[in-house]
Amino acid sequence: MNDEPTYAAQLQAIRETIDNLDAALIHILAERFKCTQHVGVLKARHGAPPADPSREQRQVARLRALAEGAKLDPVFAEKLLNFIIAEVIRHHEAIARL
Repeated sequence: MNDEPTYAAQLQAIRETIDNLDAALIHILAERFKCTQHVGVLKARHGAPPADPSREQRQVARLRALAEGAKLDPVFAEKLLNFIIAEVIRHHEAIARL
């Protein structure tokens, strides 16, 4: 008798894990954006520019190194971070206009 789960059961279990990870990613991103909103308010109060290119470069380098250590494509990690940074800057610009 074969005790190995069926293809469908294996697929379902893996997909459930993916769904849980996707939910965790959304919650983590929401928390990150809450923090960056606070940064945007501070920057606006003190007249600082919405973007900080030197910080962004350090973050890209840091995330690329983390990605390599985690066996994740560093190019993908950089693209993802650049997308997030662009959204953060957009938020900061909106806060500065208030």
